[in-house]
Amino acid sequence: MIVTVTPNPALDLTWHVDRIVQGETHRADAGIARAGGKGLNVARVAHAQGASVLALATSGGATGVEFAAELASSPVPHELVPVQGATRRSVALVDEHLGDTTIVNERGINPTTQEWEALKAAVVRALDAPATKATKPVLVLSGSLPPGAPDDLLPTLIRIGRDAGAIVIADTSGPALLAAADAGATVLKPNAAELAEATGIADPIAGACELLHRGASLVLLSRGADGMLAVTADEVVRARLPHPLAGNPTGAGDAAVAACAVLMAQGEKDPTVLLRRATAWSAAAVLMPLAGEIHPSWPDLESALLIDSPSLMALSRPSTERTPR
Repeated sequence: MIVTVTPNPALDLTWHVDRIVQGETHRADAGIARAGGKGLNVARVAHAQGASVLALATSGGATGVEFAAELASSPVPHELVPVQGATRRSVALVDEHLGDTTIVNERGINPTTQEWEALKAAVVRALDAPATKATKPVLVLSGSLPPGAPDDLLPTLIRIGRDAGAIVIADTSGPALLAAADAGATVLKPNAAELAEATGIADPIAGACELLHRGASLVLLSRGADGMLAVTADEVVRARLPHPLAGNPTGAGDAAVAACAVLMAQGEKDPTVLLRRATAWSAAAVLMPLAGEIHPSWPDLESALLIDSPSLMALSRPSTERTPR
């Protein structure tokens, strides 16, 4: 069973325009509204690939009603914790001419203490569900936290997962990324910018090693068109396609997390195997118009990956070279 938690979900709104011109008025056909947030994207991909999943999130206000209705129309098993604050919105503007996507994310409203406790209780119940012999429990914590969220929220959720014997995968940013490492999340999945911002370390391998020193076991580092890195205490492996793909990168990181969760639920531990699948699913997500989906050509993408091992010198100690704050 894969349990995903989206602590700051969003109603994703997507519009396609011919070309975005700064300061001008744009016209578009009817947009697409979808229940979103990184954990829900992970659940959609994993479920579509045959995994047993349960997506947990909050929902509130008028946008929460639309959010809940859209999610109810999907096949993804889910449980929503009602909150007073309105579910935030995320707006994506797709420039058809350039193939670029501009995203504006609302920050979200912090739930009350009682509402956070209800979400934690839902996680405990989900992880207490009987597991099959064929899979291991995996807890995925994905996405941002709303402003004002308790500092101990992510560490508490990680502790709940660890106490239940689950593999814990966290995909977050900022101070929450460091908190997840300190709490002993099994896998962390930042991108290069998030890693540098959180650790203050310019070198990506050294930054990943900082997270390992803090308590993580594996760091999957997204590097956009340059592919991904898998960093453990013993090795660094790099995977990339021979040529970058054009498309919509929204949700590519979530597809990588889904790949890791699905394989680890099946008992896979080899970082290279995890990296190959994560990179392939991430690339396949770029080929799809909406986050939470991957293109069926992902096996071909996986076969085409270039795999190598960069220098391991940075593994010996954390780098002292830090980026400006």
